[in-house]
Amino acid sequence: MHGIGFLQDLAVVMIVAGLVTIICHRFRQPVVLGYILAGVIIGPHTPPFPLIQEMEAIHTLAELGVVFLMFSLGLEFSLKKLQRVGMTALIGATLEILLMFFLGYQIGLLFGWNRMDSIFLGAMLSISSTTIIVKALAELGKSKEPFANLIFGILVVEDILAIVMIALLSGIAMTGTLNSGQVAETVGRLLVFLATTLVVGLITLPRLIRYVARFKSNEMLLITVLGLCFGVSLLAVKLGYSVALGAFLIGAIIAESRDIGKIEGLMEPVQHLFSAVFFVAIGLLIQPKLLLEYAVPIVVITVTVIVGKVFTCALGTFVAGHDTRTSLKVGMGLAQIGEFSFIIASLGLSLKVTSEFLYPIAVTVSAITTLFTPYLIRSADALVNLFDRKAPRALVKNMEIYTHWVGQLGGDKRQDFAARLIKKWLFQILLNVTLMSGILITAGYFAQRPPAWLPKFFHGEGNRTILWLTAAVLTLPFFIANYRKLQALGMLLADLKITRTIETSRKAAVQAIIAQVVALTGTIGMALLALLLSSALLPPVKILIALLFVLGLVAWILWRNFVKLYSKAQVALQETLAEKPAHVQEPPLPSILREAKLETLHVEPGALVAGKLIREVQLRTRTGASVVGIQRPTSNIINPGPDEELLAGDEVLLLGREEQLESARPLFQLSSARSA
Repeated sequence: MHGIGFLQDLAVVMIVAGLVTIICHRFRQPVVLGYILAGVIIGPHTPPFPLIQEMEAIHTLAELGVVFLMFSLGLEFSLKKLQRVGMTALIGATLEILLMFFLGYQIGLLFGWNRMDSIFLGAMLSISSTTIIVKALAELGKSKEPFANLIFGILVVEDILAIVMIALLSGIAMTGTLNSGQVAETVGRLLVFLATTLVVGLITLPRLIRYVARFKSNEMLLITVLGLCFGVSLLAVKLGYSVALGAFLIGAIIAESRDIGKIEGLMEPVQHLFSAVFFVAIGLLIQPKLLLEYAVPIVVITVTVIVGKVFTCALGTFVAGHDTRTSLKVGMGLAQIGEFSFIIASLGLSLKVTSEFLYPIAVTVSAITTLFTPYLIRSADALVNLFDRKAPRALVKNMEIYTHWVGQLGGDKRQDFAARLIKKWLFQILLNVTLMSGILITAGYFAQRPPAWLPKFFHGEGNRTILWLTAAVLTLPFFIANYRKLQALGMLLADLKITRTIETSRKAAVQAIIAQVVALTGTIGMALLALLLSSALLPPVKILIALLFVLGLVAWILWRNFVKLYSKAQVALQETLAEKPAHVQEPPLPSILREAKLETLHVEPGALVAGKLIREVQLRTRTGASVVGIQRPTSNIINPGPDEELLAGDEVLLLGREEQLESARPLFQLSSARSA
């Protein structure tokens, strides 16, 4: 009976969700809103009686929905995109999150809520919805516009910062406080985990997926990807992070695979199924009576989200050097909250640190702002024109001067090249230090919690020394690579700073001295950091000295091997990031269609074809072109029949050769109607 009850509940969820989403699609509303509404309809708080009996099973499926939702967001995330978005996304996302977090926290205190509710409210208001915005821009046909690329960049940075925020919120919920040391430790450990997983994953997993894809089996590829998804999610949980972090991270790694197109196609139906259950489960928690009781906070929070996000995102985009028109469009496109807010709200409930009313309030605000999203994007141009007309001329002129000034920033080419080279080397050094830290932290983790599958010898006191020596050997390639990079950095700095008054013969010697000083100083710093991170594993002093001598000998003997190993790993990482996704090969077109073209024409009011049936227009007889599709605000018609009426405002898709399309264009324009 337990199985029958669960099947009944799942059937109710899917049937009601399907019906409500059909209605939402009919009125051109996001399907996410339909899922939430379906949850409200069948929920235990909606009269006359609840339609769901086994809530626990539904919430278990909803947790799987979180995994697949975050995994799909990771698949849309791309490290290549992050490289292109630049400072605009970083400034815009950081400014938005800081200000919205502050506003949310103050609103919570204003309504007399406790400190933890206010903190979680601020976090929920600070992250926009990637899923909703991407779908809204696609439906409005604005995904390819320049401002949309900036929006996508800000969303990418927001997703990263949201992961950091979730980790910090977990720490706050567990301890009740969050001091600067705890923040530094939490962020540091998170960065080590992210960097280690990303680097190791980017070197190994795309090659694994490419190998599996060679078998041409969709089933094998799907199972492999799901195994990686659940495996990394489990690893994140074991290390004290959320399952959402692991799912998002493995999705971002797989996104760099050349088979990402095929993987997205295989994952799409699975993701749709469990995501639907996730959003329905959100609706199940909404209490209509509670929403009426908190109507005033909902209105205040909704207005704050819309106004605050429009202002902060527009300001951040403008500060980064974009004009007011682009900045306002970016702000109007990011004025809502979504899936990350639900995940943060779920975190507060699961940890039992937030009040029950906070979750339905966040969901309601998300639903309202989701409704407004398409209208805000559509009205962006009108707001920009209004600003251009009403804003003081002096203000507009000064803003244009600032935008031009930021765009002209730049210096001497030689200095600029050197600065880029220094940044690149410093980033690589920092990444190597992070990976070294990850190895040492992992060794400490295994020392405190030795797995049962390890031989019993490793469970004794001697395992700490063995673990430390193993971790130290594994870090040697990074030590050597950083030493070489520090030498090169010292040579470059010396070349930039040494004055021309020094003789050429002395200049080389001075450069060598500076390079060695920089390299030795940096190496000593790395060694001290390694000893600090592995302090729980360090053997007695005499044994430590002996082991350090052994390490030095190993490094001297295998120096070239370590350099080659690091170089191969670096090349493999660069190849993964530079690899382009494989395009799915479409079957060749028949020869009869190779000369055919498609063109979309707008039916203007008063045009010759407006208000007439397709057979009355006799388009094919007049021009040779054929109507193959009609797009309307309420519906899309593919291959319409001869009795379909062409209405003013329709977007008509025509098929024909270039000269046939040229003959058809005047029939859809106002001038042709007048001349007729």
